[in-house]
Amino acid sequence: MRTILHVDLNNFYASVECLYLPELRNVPAAVAGNPANRHGIILAKNMLAKKLGVRTGEALWEAQGKAPGLVTVPPDFAKYLRFSRLARRIYYDYTDQVEPFGIDECWLDVTGSLHLFGSGEEIANAIRVRIREELGVTVSVGVSFNKIFAKLGSDLKKPDATTLITSENFRETVWPLPVEDLLYVGRSTARKLHNFGLATIGSLARVDVEFLTKTLGKWGEVLWLFANGLDSSPVRRIEERAAVKSIGNGTTCPRDLLDNEDARLVFTVLSESVAARLRDYGLKCTGVQIYLRDNRLYSCTRQARLRAPSYLSTVILDKAMEIFTASYAWQRPLRSIGVRALDLVTEKDHLQLSLFEEFEQHEEQREALEHTIDAIRGRFGHGSLLRASCLLDGRLTGFNPKEDHVIHPVSFFK
Repeated sequence: MRTILHVDLNNFYASVECLYLPELRNVPAAVAGNPANRHGIILAKNMLAKKLGVRTGEALWEAQGKAPGLVTVPPDFAKYLRFSRLARRIYYDYTDQVEPFGIDECWLDVTGSLHLFGSGEEIANAIRVRIREELGVTVSVGVSFNKIFAKLGSDLKKPDATTLITSENFRETVWPLPVEDLLYVGRSTARKLHNFGLATIGSLARVDVEFLTKTLGKWGEVLWLFANGLDSSPVRRIEERAAVKSIGNGTTCPRDLLDNEDARLVFTVLSESVAARLRDYGLKCTGVQIYLRDNRLYSCTRQARLRAPSYLSTVILDKAMEIFTASYAWQRPLRSIGVRALDLVTEKDHLQLSLFEEFEQHEEQREALEHTIDAIRGRFGHGSLLRASCLLDGRLTGFNPKEDHVIHPVSFFK
């Protein structure tokens, strides 16, 4: 029987900000985006704000209605990444099997460490004390025999708590909980399950799995296995990464985009970010996809292949604009756009020369130039070297999607 821990840093962004700004501890406070740029979403909140009903992911104006006088601070991901790394150093003192689930959550397989540090519950309590005393923030830890129940356990008691879910007690502990508490039961799936009279995890566990498969497809069987404690997925080490299949960036613009020139300005910034990330991974793309969302929140994606693999920002930008002009007629202004590099290949291989087209002599020089730009920005900052077009409208282009982005959990299924 395995012993799995799920460690969740409580109210992480807000907790870190309270360390730097102690006055936030005594007032309702939250980390939130800038509403002037239409990014006014609550990213994290402290316990006082949580008690007033403020929820992560809701609009800032909604949170302010629940908590008048709510103090907000902008996110600083460099600080959060630093504390995340410090926390993982502590986890590594107990096991080398540490799998991140976003910036503030990790699974730990401590099965091989029990003879050194005691039971899973004792290890969880030791980690909680060390995180609190060494980093000044708190964690909740779920201890169980699989990853799904370990995560569920860390959500049951907050903050600074340990919850034990065993093979003997999970029916009494887990099955009475709402079906929404199970990982990957979102609003749409929960609505379908409720329509079938499946309101708790226990009712999901006891239903005929063939019925779930017929109604929900393969997800029905997966959720049935989760509910019955039959998750056998391993805890992967941090260095065990799945192959990168695509790389993309998108943004909600501070104002609606009204014409092709507006779109090109934003596509320029996004294409440079995507290209730089491709070079970081030593990859090239053979296709480009764009994402469009208008001011009535209707969205669509379009894609096309490149003539040859590339990680040049100009190539990605030109293809993005080619797709865009061919597929969008400005029926309505655009609110959000995105660019994604598809069908990735390694940088050094997959060069297909054509018998009928002259190979571009300057391709290597252009690649060397973009690597030089990467080096300059790495040393002196992103703003040290910008395209002249980025100065045409600072509101649309004044962001750095390669670094200034919200960090989301990676998928449980790799």
